[in-house]
Amino acid sequence: MIKSHAVAHQFDDLAQQHESASLGMWVFLATEVMFFGGLFMAYIANRYSYPAAFAVGSQRLDPLLGGINTAVLLTSSLTMALAVHAAQTERRRALVVFLLATLALGAVFLGIKGVEYYTEYQEGLIPTLHFTYAGADAPKVQLFFIIYFLMTGLHAIHLSIGIGAVLVVAVLAWRGRFPPDRATPVEVLGLYWHFVDVVWVFLFPLLYLIAGI
Repeated sequence: MIKSHAVAHQFDDLAQQHESASLGMWVFLATEVMFFGGLFMAYIANRYSYPAAFAVGSQRLDPLLGGINTAVLLTSSLTMALAVHAAQTERRRALVVFLLATLALGAVFLGIKGVEYYTEYQEGLIPTLHFTYAGADAPKVQLFFIIYFLMTGLHAIHLSIGIGAVLVVAVLAWRGRFPPDRATPVEVLGLYWHFVDVVWVFLFPLLYLIAGI
C-alpha cells in the first residue's frame, strides 16, 4: 500500500493519523479538566464556608471588564472555528486571516486582564505582596483573591500558550503547510483554544457575578 506523503511513518493512513492526534488532544484536555476541576472544587468549598467574605471580594472586581473579556473570548472561538473550516476547505488566505483574528482577540483579552490586575494592585488587592484591605473578614477576603489570582493567572498562562501556538500555525499556514489532508494540527489547536474559552465561561460568573449566583 502506497502512503500519502501527509501520513507519518507510524500510521497506516490519514484517518488513523487524524484519530490518533485528536485522541491525544482529548486525553490532554481530560488531564486539564482534572487540573482545573481541583481548583474549582477548592473555590466552591471555600465559598460555601465563607460566603460573605467571598461576596465582598467579588464586589471589588470589575464585571464590565470581565464581561467584555467574555465577549472577546467567545468571538475568538468563532474565528477559530472559521479557521478550522477554512483549513478543511483549502482556503489558505481565509485560514491565515481567521488565525490572526483569533490571535488578536486573545491578545486583547490579555491586555484587558492586565489592566484589571494593575487596577487591583493599585487598590491593594494582591495577596501577600500588596494587600491593604482592612474591612471585615480581611483574611477570608484575601483567600478569595488568592483563589482568584491563581485561577485567572493559570487561565492567562494557558491562553498565552494558545496564542503562541496560533502564531506558529498561522506562519506555517501562510507557507501552505496545511492543505485539507494535513489540517489536523489546525483542528487540534482549535480543540485546545475552545477548552481555554470554556474555562473562562465558568470563571466569569463564579468570580465576578457571585452575588447573583
